[in-house]
Amino acid sequence: MTWLVLAVVTLVAGVASALEVRRALEREREFRAAPACASVPVEASGCLWEQDFAVRRADMHNGERGESPEAELSLPSGEPWEVTFRNTGPVASRMEPGDKVVGLIWHGQVVEVRDADGRRQQTSDGPVGWPEDRLGGALACVSFGVTALAGTLWSLLARGRRGHLTAAAVVRWHGVGLGAAAILTLWVQAANDWPLWTIPAVWGVLALLLLASMAAFATAALRGTLGGEEPRAAAGLPAGGRR
Repeated sequence: MTWLVLAVVTLVAGVASALEVRRALEREREFRAAPACASVPVEASGCLWEQDFAVRRADMHNGERGESPEAELSLPSGEPWEVTFRNTGPVASRMEPGDKVVGLIWHGQVVEVRDADGRRQQTSDGPVGWPEDRLGGALACVSFGVTALAGTLWSLLARGRRGHLTAAAVVRWHGVGLGAAAILTLWVQAANDWPLWTIPAVWGVLALLLLASMAAFATAALRGTLGGEEPRAAAGLPAGGRR
């Protein structure tokens, strides 16, 4: 039952993530094409404005699971702005109270922060990188969800048949491998700044290898040869009996 719940929840999350890829792409393209503001925007605007800030507080929440790095910035007027980051580097981890930074404002939100040394980092509101994250998440969740669901339903329909139960377990665990391969591909793509299309391309190759492995191991399980065990028919044994 645990596998069934996990498969369904993950599959739903994967479908939701896939539906967000197009919107994330459109938002990133809009950001990259946005012009600089001619003057300080008085309301949320689609142009880009660079604003000077001072760092009041920075908390990376090191060791606190589920907490995003955050900072409190202040305008020259003293008005505070709260920003959060997806990770700690390369700017957030170096922030200290009193530091001067430049915030890039877009649609009324600080989407990027630049420090005095020129390092830049997207905030949690920044649009850059979200299409890749959504695509990687969709591939990971959908591939695992579909495979785990298939393996779970197979095991439920094959109660009492050992070979089928083993094959179903093989399918489920290869689903874990497919999901892990998608996450690994996303990490490599982000580290090397590869284009979006490399995610499905690289993952597709890994997925084909894993699917071939899954088919081979599942077939061996059905034949009773998984793990090097000699099948009963080849050993001259009747099913369920002795010589």
